[in-house]
Amino acid sequence: MPIITPEIEAEITRKWEENPMRKPKLAKVTVNVSIGSNFERLKKIAEVLEELTGQKPSFRRAKKTIKEFGIKKGEPIAVSVSLRGEKAVSFLKRALEAVGYRIKAESFDDAGNVCFGIKEHIQIPGVKYDPEIGIFGMDVCITIEKPGYRVMRRRRCRSHVPKRHRVNKLEAMILLKKLFGVEIVES
Repeated sequence: MPIITPEIEAEITRKWEENPMRKPKLAKVTVNVSIGSNFERLKKIAEVLEELTGQKPSFRRAKKTIKEFGIKKGEPIAVSVSLRGEKAVSFLKRALEAVGYRIKAESFDDAGNVCFGIKEHIQIPGVKYDPEIGIFGMDVCITIEKPGYRVMRRRRCRSHVPKRHRVNKLEAMILLKKLFGVEIVES
């Protein structure tokens, strides 16, 4: 049994057409690569990530010491980049091609966000293997919002977004299906 029936999809798209404030949009795409305590390899991964995304990534530091993994507090352990606008859409098309335009239904949360992983970065089209760096995986997280979410983040007169205006799981699935042709797979 498919998760999204044509009747439900038609009803939701009708609501989007009636009121443009209800139609969700792609807010940002966050790409994260975490490898641990090898800083030299992390620098090289940052270069590859910059080449992939077209934006300079930032290093993430460990919040606490974990002796079993050889990680010390304050040591760089990950590289992350947030993409918005056209850069986000172009990278997302390549990342979805790497996973075959298939996303599990359990990858969507109740706030309309979705995350999926790419096991090997060389699966992304146009990326070649470099023996100095090796193979690394990455997490790709998509944040979906409706117009009007700015009231949550603005500095002056900050307010909350009511539950009826938040993006739900079903709307996020339909949006990705319409924008990128993503197939939602049941687990």
